[in-house]
Amino acid sequence: GHRGSLPYLRSMLFPGNNNTVLPFLTAASIALIGLACEAMPPAELNAPPTEQASALEQGGTAFAAGTPAVAGCRMFPVDNEWNRRIANDPVDPRSDAYMAGMNAVSRNIKGDFGGNGQYGIPWTTVSGAQPRVPVSFDYESDSDPGPYPIPPDAPIEGGRDGDGDRHILIVDKDNCHLYETFDTWPEGGAWRAGSGAVFNLQSNDLRPRGLTSADAAGLPILPGLIRHDEVKSGRINHALRFTVKRTQRAYVHPARHFASILTDPSLPPMGLRVRLKANFDISSFGPTAKVILTAMKEYGMFMADNGADWFVSGEANPAWNDSEIRELGRVPAAAFEVIQHAPLER
Repeated sequence: GHRGSLPYLRSMLFPGNNNTVLPFLTAASIALIGLACEAMPPAELNAPPTEQASALEQGGTAFAAGTPAVAGCRMFPVDNEWNRRIANDPVDPRSDAYMAGMNAVSRNIKGDFGGNGQYGIPWTTVSGAQPRVPVSFDYESDSDPGPYPIPPDAPIEGGRDGDGDRHILIVDKDNCHLYETFDTWPEGGAWRAGSGAVFNLQSNDLRPRGLTSADAAGLPILPGLIRHDEVKSGRINHALRFTVKRTQRAYVHPARHFASILTDPSLPPMGLRVRLKANFDISSFGPTAKVILTAMKEYGMFMADNGADWFVSGEANPAWNDSEIRELGRVPAAAFEVIQHAPLER
């Protein structure tokens, strides 16, 4: 969602070196100066196939009986927060203030993917035999050390020459580990990145408090992407990911990191979770939008990064039908509400 010359904006606004905040003030700088997010130039992205676990009956429990899966790996345990149904969670007392802080009254949501695979965040899978290669990090103390199993032709968000967030997401399908990097560039036979994190998909372990990941909130990215084959299966059993321009210098569980210098309490903390109101009528939407909007009612969305207001993340995949994705733009952001969150952490 947030595109442009991010390293330049960071150097202009924040010439100092702060390992805790600056990895993602690149995007926050966009929020602070109010730049509009422009479309990336075309890039060749080979979106990988995905696998969706069978959608099972919910059985009245707060957690889905069938959790999402990729490449034969469940996307975290059934009781992981990404997989928790929040349709019956109470509304946060500050919901109206947060919604105003996220410009909900004047925005509609936008699916930030499509364009024949040009837009969205790509990901790929590797086997356990994939060679591990060195990765150097600009924010080493916030990152899980390498080596990472990044193949030479790994798809990069925005393309090989893009200047956006340049995420790389890789699933080791044999060991069920997820490797994610931010601002990633090839460097000979190795790689250089702004930050990186490794997640065990069989564990509920979070990042250490105060540390980022490849995303501003310190969360994994892949679990929150809208993936094409799960939409076509008719069911999304997990929370989604979205961005807003201005955020608070705070985070809430399960997020672990903030990416702002702003202290306005009406601004959303990282990890804030919203859901589409139960009374929002989705009967007039097409099948693709209905699946996505149903997930927004049942599982909601985590605010995970600074970027364009109410941009919802999906995988880069040429199979997307742009007219189906554009239907999401009919949904006003004001149709959402903030669910009650854990205490703020700073």
